[in-house]
Amino acid sequence: MKKKAFLLFISVFVIWFIFSLPKPLFKNPTSTVLVDRVNNLMGARISSDGQWHFPQNDSVPEKFVKAIQYFEDEYFFKHPGINPVSLYRAFKQNIKAREIVSGGSTITMQIIRLSRKGKPRNIWQKSIECILSLRAEIRYTKSEIIALYASNAPFGGNVIGLDAAAWRYFGQKASNLSWAEAATLAVLPNAPSLIYPGKNKDQLKRKRDILLKKLMDKGVISDMDYELAFDEPLPDKPFPLPNYSNHLINRSITDGLNGEFIHSTVDLNLQLQVNQIVERFSREFQNNEIFNAAALVIEVETGNIIAYKGNSYHPENLHENEVDIISSPRSSGSILKPLLYASMIMDGEILPQTLVADIPTQISGYTPKNFDKSYDGAVPADEALYRSLNIPFVKLLQQYSTDKFYFKLKQLNISTIDKPANHYGLSIILGGAEVRLDEITGCYASMARSLNHFMDYSSQYDKNDFHGIKYLKSQKNTKEKILLERTSIYDAASIWLTFEAMKNVNRPYQETGWENYSSSQQIAWKTGTSFGFRDGWAIGITPKHVVGVWIGNATGEGRPGLTGLNTAAPVMFEIFKLLPTDNWFKPPYDELVKIPVCKNSGHRASLVCPDIDSVYVHFAGLRTEMCPYHQIIHINNMGERVTSDCCDIYEMKHSPWFVLPPVQEWYYRQKHPNYELLPPLSANCNQNAKKNSMDIIYPRELTKIYIPIDLDGKTGQVIFQVAHRMSEKTIFWHIDNEYIGSTKDIHEMGITIKEGKHTLTLVDENGETFIRKFEILGRK
Repeated sequence: MKKKAFLLFISVFVIWFIFSLPKPLFKNPTSTVLVDRVNNLMGARISSDGQWHFPQNDSVPEKFVKAIQYFEDEYFFKHPGINPVSLYRAFKQNIKAREIVSGGSTITMQIIRLSRKGKPRNIWQKSIECILSLRAEIRYTKSEIIALYASNAPFGGNVIGLDAAAWRYFGQKASNLSWAEAATLAVLPNAPSLIYPGKNKDQLKRKRDILLKKLMDKGVISDMDYELAFDEPLPDKPFPLPNYSNHLINRSITDGLNGEFIHSTVDLNLQLQVNQIVERFSREFQNNEIFNAAALVIEVETGNIIAYKGNSYHPENLHENEVDIISSPRSSGSILKPLLYASMIMDGEILPQTLVADIPTQISGYTPKNFDKSYDGAVPADEALYRSLNIPFVKLLQQYSTDKFYFKLKQLNISTIDKPANHYGLSIILGGAEVRLDEITGCYASMARSLNHFMDYSSQYDKNDFHGIKYLKSQKNTKEKILLERTSIYDAASIWLTFEAMKNVNRPYQETGWENYSSSQQIAWKTGTSFGFRDGWAIGITPKHVVGVWIGNATGEGRPGLTGLNTAAPVMFEIFKLLPTDNWFKPPYDELVKIPVCKNSGHRASLVCPDIDSVYVHFAGLRTEMCPYHQIIHINNMGERVTSDCCDIYEMKHSPWFVLPPVQEWYYRQKHPNYELLPPLSANCNQNAKKNSMDIIYPRELTKIYIPIDLDGKTGQVIFQVAHRMSEKTIFWHIDNEYIGSTKDIHEMGITIKEGKHTLTLVDENGETFIRKFEILGRK
């Protein structure tokens, strides 16, 4: 019976012994710690229990290992977890003093006591610690035990662990500690409540120097090392921890990384320089009451964030500077225009220099305006992109369809576009939707990555090249499997042609003459300004890097002069100066074809186009229409247009002529003085042969019109504007067959008119007639 009881006791003890240690040993809350790509500390957040306690670090500097060994447990690497000699000596000292003056604890026993915090110090608990220490020596290696001690020992005040102590007391990481600093930290856990940097300095220095002397006597350090260490002063007060990317730490906590070591992809040196640039410009912008700024730098190949400046700094959290602008939805302004341009190039709906109408426009009550409130009549598509003209892009989106473009944006995983396509309508291309700086910058980085890889993958596409950006450094050197396909969200030719157009954007005044310097790099870039001057954007792309900048007020308050060109672009170019110069993207010739293009219209050249350029276009461009603007006209010896009805064909001269629609022509002539009007039709010819010479400029949609109300509350006039190919001609105006007046040179007339349906009839002095029916709906 006794034997069974003994065996049962032994069995229970063995089971308890095996499972006696919790896993993990320490469950205390820890600080959130952010480090850069090579483990430089960028910032930290105090733990939930108010302690500066960095997460477990398995790497302990050799200086600290030696210092703590010779101060706490000289035979640490030889004993099995307990040192009987030390325990016996401590027992004798305690009996003699009639109080606990020595514990005789090994480093292993100390980590057990630290993990069992709150337990009383008596013989029974000491016995348990001895048993658990033996168990710990079985589970952990000596290096792991030292690491547990270094990460969890108290170092005075609210500082726990070596890593936090090194930064709080010496302002540097533990691996850079000197012998004097390592020795100082080694003696602190012995009496953390009594000895604290800045207090009891004499006692702390005496303990440190005794340890240094022992290290010299044991041959761990040389005489010179001892003398230098002996003269080193003690720290006076704790250092503040670095705070180089405040918003990235907050973002990581939001992403569920609270209390963890965050190994980021950020380059600390670049981060510091980006911080300085943003803060310098932000101080300038504050003169115009513009208080917030953000910048993001992306490595194209990996999609890694290498600099993250979420907002400018203001003391006492003024001006919403705690808001992370990088992840905040903001009105996109014109920043989506390159994506529409690339979409239409890829789908064969335009060529790079296809003329697009730029005239006063009203579409279902929506009236877009160009930023400078002027009109070109017609403008090449690539010029509309690099000049960021609004009306041409509304026209292009109308041609492409909002639904198709909306689907493209959803493919790019822009999370902020979360309402149906008809919610945004045509305004989506002018800032009617919100985007985030990180997501839109990531889109352009994916485009650059896909273009870079096109030749590497034998003119195919890796499905994984379009992905979001990331800030967490992978602990494994694994790469996603390459999934090659024949198609992509954007193909290489459409991306390259878009970037080529974006290179031509006029740089801000600070960059004047940049092209004269051989070191200046080519950058595809785009700015954006939201309605009401609330958001200024700039995104720049090279083969290796993408830089995104936002300037504005986090509150949404607009300010005069807050444009992407004036604010965000200069910051972006300053950041690019920090980055290595890149070669430009290689043309993806496998998707390009050289074709004859009409020099005037940018369309595929027809047989009657007189001036032709040979240019590279997307293969899909072969589906675009021939030039619709050139026609053959017949001219007599008087320089008049004629037909075979009024002139012998042998007396005609046949000439190609570039002819725009009347309203486009009216504005185009003002910017292009070399534009040649059609010659007048000979008086001998049939008037039915005349080309329509008139059109309505404003309002464009004449079917339904509201009567405007003046400031005094009285009914205003409807202002009609008419374009005539020959403005010097007189036009006679009629409403409902009643003559109301005439115009010459400037064909504009204000008309007071009743509600109802009406007919406008215009007759010029040659008898050409233009009729338009419309309806007045009422006052507005």
